[in-house]
Amino acid sequence: MNNKRRKVRKKINEILELPEEITSNKPKITILGFEEMLIENYKAILEYEEFYIKINTYIGAININGFNLRLKEMTKDDLMVLGTIDSLDFEGIIDENIEER
Repeated sequence: MNNKRRKVRKKINEILELPEEITSNKPKITILGFEEMLIENYKAILEYEEFYIKINTYIGAININGFNLRLKEMTKDDLMVLGTIDSLDFEGIIDENIEER
């Protein structure tokens, strides 16, 4: 997306007071304690084990490590992970077609 269109979209979002996660594909992660995690704006579940879940998003992968991990609720846009969450890490993607921001 060119710079001018990005500025126009940003200005419209500011005027309408829309949260960025609604108007973009960026994931939003909400963690409650060490046992619940809500991930919004995900694309796919890449791996799913009791100790490891890998979620693909529009900007990279989210790796969740822990114990007794399970998916409680899923919609086409959101999913809830339950279990003992030990660690979380991210794998960004590099797309040469995306302009630097």
